[in-house]
Amino acid sequence: MKLIDTHAHINFANYKEDADTVIRNSLRENIGMVLVGSEYKTSKRALEYANKYEKGVYVAVGLHPIHLQDVLVENQGDEGNYKFRTRAEEFNFDNYQKLAEFNKVVAIGEIGLDYYHINFKDDVSKIKAKQKSVFLEQLNLARKMDLPAIIHCRQAHDDLYQILEDFKAEHKDSIDSSKPWGVIHCFSGDLDLAWKYFNLGLFISFTGLITFSRQFDDVIRKVPLDKIMIETDSPYMTPEPYRGHRNEPALVYYVAEHIAKLRNIDISKVAKATTDNAKRFFGIV
Repeated sequence: MKLIDTHAHINFANYKEDADTVIRNSLRENIGMVLVGSEYKTSKRALEYANKYEKGVYVAVGLHPIHLQDVLVENQGDEGNYKFRTRAEEFNFDNYQKLAEFNKVVAIGEIGLDYYHINFKDDVSKIKAKQKSVFLEQLNLARKMDLPAIIHCRQAHDDLYQILEDFKAEHKDSIDSSKPWGVIHCFSGDLDLAWKYFNLGLFISFTGLITFSRQFDDVIRKVPLDKIMIETDSPYMTPEPYRGHRNEPALVYYVAEHIAKLRNIDISKVAKATTDNAKRFFGIV
């Protein structure tokens, strides 16, 4: 694999008619992928897709914070244009553990905190408390299964960092300091925040957002190559020059290309570094 898309949702309904075609197109370009669940049914579906392929397609299983309540999720902007309604799911540790036991599962995710999509008609403090509680349960699942965590954060970095810092201190004997135990997917912070996460033993990951937003240029130029990964977050975050279209793993090339341009290095160096990082992070060959 010359590149690995470390976060794709080809298991979502957006690909209901052509998921295998999208997967095969990427594999034909020697681009591997991790299919990431956001609830039980999409986690299970990711595993069903991955089991069709001998190599190159892997899975993360987890419950996204927006699926802890019934809420209308809408977005118009950098992430893409989308609108859907979630159905609240109660996290079942045993059910997710059973999924995580399959060989194709290489991470727990995506999990984390999302204060942006909270339904403010409900008790906000109660919702935040539930998100934190379920996030911790899933971090514990990751430790039990000896798997890294794929972590989502939107408008919640202060709370997220505190949870991660406390969790690492509590589990310092079981967390291997020689390898990263989590990644902040679609990193949205500054250089100082990146280093706070690095110092906890985490990676950060970049999406196609960096190809049309200058906000992250300085971070990308200055972070160590051995602490980052790349992703598409398909079907969202489509990079230039395909912005406005549905995203897919093959387009992760443009994320790597943009990083190479900003750092004034050959794309082959970015490809090798991020692919090596992904292999080490997920424990894949």
